[in-house]
Amino acid sequence: MASDGGRGAAAPRDVVAGRYRLTARVGRGGMGTVWAATDELLHRQVAVKELHPESGRQHDRALREARSVARIRHPHVVVVHDVVEQDGRPWIVMELVEGRSLADVLREDGPLAPREAARICAAVAGALLAAHAHGIQHRDVKPANVLIDRTSGRVVLTDFGIARIPGSATISETGAFVGSPEYTAPERMSGRPAGPESDLWSLGALLCAAVEGHSPFQRESIGEIVHAVAFADITPPATVGPLLPVVRALLERDPARRMAAADVQTVLVAYAETGVEPPTPDAPTPELPVDEPPPRPRGRKRRVLAVLGAAILIAVVAGGTAALVVTRDSGAHPAAAAPPPTTAPSTHTPTPAPAVAATTPAPALPAGFRTVTDKRGFSVALPAGYTRQEAAPRVYYWSPDRAFRFGERVQAPDPGGPYAVMHAQHVEALGAHGPYAGYRDGVITRTTQNGREAALWEFTYDGFADGSGARRTFDLCWTQDGRMYDMWVSGPVTQVESTRTTFDTARTTFTP
Repeated sequence: MASDGGRGAAAPRDVVAGRYRLTARVGRGGMGTVWAATDELLHRQVAVKELHPESGRQHDRALREARSVARIRHPHVVVVHDVVEQDGRPWIVMELVEGRSLADVLREDGPLAPREAARICAAVAGALLAAHAHGIQHRDVKPANVLIDRTSGRVVLTDFGIARIPGSATISETGAFVGSPEYTAPERMSGRPAGPESDLWSLGALLCAAVEGHSPFQRESIGEIVHAVAFADITPPATVGPLLPVVRALLERDPARRMAAADVQTVLVAYAETGVEPPTPDAPTPELPVDEPPPRPRGRKRRVLAVLGAAILIAVVAGGTAALVVTRDSGAHPAAAAPPPTTAPSTHTPTPAPAVAATTPAPALPAGFRTVTDKRGFSVALPAGYTRQEAAPRVYYWSPDRAFRFGERVQAPDPGGPYAVMHAQHVEALGAHGPYAGYRDGVITRTTQNGREAALWEFTYDGFADGSGARRTFDLCWTQDGRMYDMWVSGPVTQVESTRTTFDTARTTFTP
């Protein structure tokens, strides 16, 4: 849960369950009040959610939320630590996100630029994809339930208190509607059966709210809201700009026609990182098994991807913008910026052109980064203070606190290419005796590196044996100059944005 830096009333009591010392109220909603607290046993800061008294159903609701979140281990889903009782009432103990909710950001700072809105909503799409993979529907996606870390920019989806969990009755099934009408899908509003697609409608409304400041269905009365959601013409705000194709694909009243979460994440991440406007998407396609590579796109989908690829290529040629084209695989597809290709695709034999001296200076490194030249024959920019460790055939560089690790390996080219290599490792990791304990959320994306075919593998696992916690890894593989390169960066799940920044910088600056 989010911390607003100490704002709020004093705690109603000093300690909950003899362990969690409450310090300040940091949020209050329809379901409960959230307090910042210190875990006096483990000496860490946490958030403690006090549920509001309601017909003796607090315990069921607390267990529902805790069980929902405990099933989903994902960088953009809040971590629940415990459920305890105080004065006969349950309290949920979870990670403390030092920042604000999106609702607070919109209220205090105003609407977001489209690219920042795309970054945030792409993270929410990834969280929903992970939840839906476990059969869990969030059912209350709205700005107040999206937290943004003040330091790292990490986005976290929280408050699964009214989620639908397989095998259990939901709160709304007892006869009362629970949720936020302005963000509720029309099928839920009318009482029809609702599946995961309902969360995607809410995501579309959230995307509109991020750039406009409020939901497109905001009205003065509940009756007007119901009419706007269920019947009135849907007019997205002009501020969505280049995000209009995605918004229209999410705010489809027919759930079967809504854009899939994986496609939403792919398109929004690509736009957030490149600024290339998303194309008009196709109708959703079925999810692929995780152990099968994706088929080649056909028909209109191939044309849409071709348009996106052409637009990105134009951006690269015109402005030197780092870009990539991604292909849908088995799950969420976070994209990553790639260096401009050294050669442009062509359908004919090019006419030799005279050599021209390069005039574009190398991009400035982010603050705190420095270039490392390794004796194994490569250079790369890493945060200052990283120390080297060699474990042939791999080379590692560790951050001073050993939280982050950069790795590199060179090998002979594989006949199957980079994607085949990453896919084989993904399948091995899925096995009972795979190299990564608790392997999950594995995604392989086709991309490019230095103009060559490449594969980006992203995954989460339980981490090192020292118990330091779950980790997120970004692993890029490509073939260049007769050798196959494999470089990766891993870091704590709770600092995934910092891990991604280090990886993106390493990827852009890596020179064989």
